Amino acid sequence: MSRQRKILLGIILVVLVSLYIDLPKTSLDFNLFGLRFKRDLKIRQGLDLQGGLQVVLQAEMNDIAEEQRDTALEAARNVIERRVNFFGVTEPVIQTSKVSGQYRIIVELPGVTETEQAIALIGQTAQLDFREPVFAELPPESTESATITGFNETGLTGRDLERAAVTFAPNTNAPQISLKFTDEGAQKFEEITKRNVGKPLAIFLDNQIISAPRVNEVISGGEAVITGQFSLDQAKNLAIQLNAGALPVPITILEQRSIGATLGQESVQKSLTAGVVGLGLVAFFMIAYYKRLGLLATVGLIIYGLITLALYKLIPVTLTLAGMAGFLLSIGMAVDANILIFEKIKEEQRAGSSLRAAMETGFGRAWDSIRDANICTLITCFVLFNPLGWSFLNTSGMIRGFALTLGLGIFVSLFTGVVVTRTLIRVFYR
Repeated sequence: MSRQRKILLGIILVVLVSLYIDLPKTSLDFNLFGLRFKRDLKIRQGLDLQGGLQVVLQAEMNDIAEEQRDTALEAARNVIERRVNFFGVTEPVIQTSKVSGQYRIIVELPGVTETEQAIALIGQTAQLDFREPVFAELPPESTESATITGFNETGLTGRDLERAAVTFAPNTNAPQISLKFTDEGAQKFEEITKRNVGKPLAIFLDNQIISAPRVNEVISGGEAVITGQFSLDQAKNLAIQLNAGALPVPITILEQRSIGATLGQESVQKSLTAGVVGLGLVAFFMIAYYKRLGLLATVGLIIYGLITLALYKLIPVTLTLAGMAGFLLSIGMAVDANILIFEKIKEEQRAGSSLRAAMETGFGRAWDSIRDANICTLITCFVLFNPLGWSFLNTSGMIRGFALTLGLGIFVSLFTGVVVTRTLIRVFYR
């Protein structure tokens, strides 16, 4: 079997797998080399398509020191994310933004209909408190260990915690969390640890337990350390949660907007109609102008669509109207690649080259233009998507969705234009 036919079989296999993923189903669940892969294969719709609630919150930083404001904003975002997950919202978007000295949190909750309840949940200031255990009473003759039946409030709250930070144990260099209390908090903490030596002291954030370290000895002086088998990320996350309740960051609602599902469905239908009409016109032009070459390019575009939809389901990509625009634009760029290739082939034929030589040379000459154009677009996608979260670049979820779908579309179009279309022409075109 020739090399081209082997590549063609590989393309057919990719198409069949993509088609299987694209067919309507609820999930994909299998084991591969001992690793389990499970993915929900539903198309995930964003706020503008599914409907829901968007809230813009402002964090009041007047009482927060300048060097602690970024930490306070991240801590507040972390608390809101916990609350949203507790509320049961699927695919929420929670991101921070700093604009002209204003610290904001943008929350998008697709599918939420209970607007007032959601706003009341996410708009509260974080509540942190320390609680001591309550043990079940056992008969005097019992040899069993008493079990914890609950936790009682101690009066030690986030107001008494000055700060939490990640440090490293001097002997083992293992990550740990250092706590520093205020003067009043230090006195409370000493009394609490005195009556709970050998017992766990639970830390609650918004009435949910986040840690329960064991008290090994009476702690005085207002400084303590939480040790354990922490990874660095786990230690950082716990420190952020503790600071969320320690830093008094009041949240005010700047803007709230409800989007109905009817508007979203109408937008989807119109966008799909526009996409189908546009794709049909492109296919008609390609076939009418380039004949059999255009037909093979149209087959390549269909393969492009199948692979792209499969990637949207596997990653998964939350699709918005802006994301659909990025997908349609990437189709246009895929068509541009085919046109460049075909025109280079025609130029070579006019210069007297044979069909096979014209095809090979045409693909080679077109690749330089295709590569340069797509690299420029990918750089633009990187800036718009802002994967590193730089505050001086875009932080809008919709613009990021556009950049993500456009970037994915470019990578797939490079594969279909350079590999798929090239292989189809080599095998089928005479």
